[in-house]
Amino acid sequence: MIEIREVYKSFDGNEVLRGVNLSIRKGEVVALIGGSGEGKSVLLKHIAGLMRPDRGRVVVDGKDLEGLKGRALIELRSRLGFLFQGGALFDSLTVFENVAFPLKEKTRLSDDVIRERVLKELENVGLSGAEYKYPSQISGGMVKRAALARALVSEPEIMLFDEPTTGLDPVIGLSILQLIDTLHRRLSFTGVIVTHEIPRVFDIVDRVAMLRSGVVFAEGLPEDFVDSHDPVVREFMEGTTCTTIKGRVGKAAGA
Repeated sequence: MIEIREVYKSFDGNEVLRGVNLSIRKGEVVALIGGSGEGKSVLLKHIAGLMRPDRGRVVVDGKDLEGLKGRALIELRSRLGFLFQGGALFDSLTVFENVAFPLKEKTRLSDDVIRERVLKELENVGLSGAEYKYPSQISGGMVKRAALARALVSEPEIMLFDEPTTGLDPVIGLSILQLIDTLHRRLSFTGVIVTHEIPRVFDIVDRVAMLRSGVVFAEGLPEDFVDSHDPVVREFMEGTTCTTIKGRVGKAAGA
């Protein structure tokens, strides 16, 4: 479904991606991990067609994004859902209006059909009853759920998640990951999750790819990373686990 071939990207002379290669099969979910500044979110935006590589190719379902323009690019993007780090809800719109937005903008569905689909999606993410509240009136976890409903209401074939648990406490973060897993089982979308939630995200993904120094340094099954003897992988895994544990202890102490 997604083919990334020798992708390079620089910003102001700083080379972030240095020849990334990665293949993602239809229906599988891949976790994209790595340290801060390694280019995970940049790579995700390339898959979404929000950025163009300096060199290399990004092919989605057989279509090279470099050659797509106008209606063809819009059509491909309509098959993608994107969950941004902060949720990116419109503050001036209610939860219902936020979720309905892509259907009103991109389809000719009747108001009755849109209402039915929006309410159903809100039910799927556990937000029934919150449809007329504004983003400022709901919790961070609910904002993420609303953003997830908005991304899924168009029934995308590909879902891209950019740090879906950022800013959430561990319990709510885990519930978001479990919700993503439940929705994937129902919809069978192809997914890419950029995350620092290690090892918890390993329970819901098929494969893992680790970015380091602008390339895919390691790739394999979740258990391959857990059992890895590679010193670089082990250092990253152990450092991330320790940071996660310290964060949980710190939050518990301050609660």
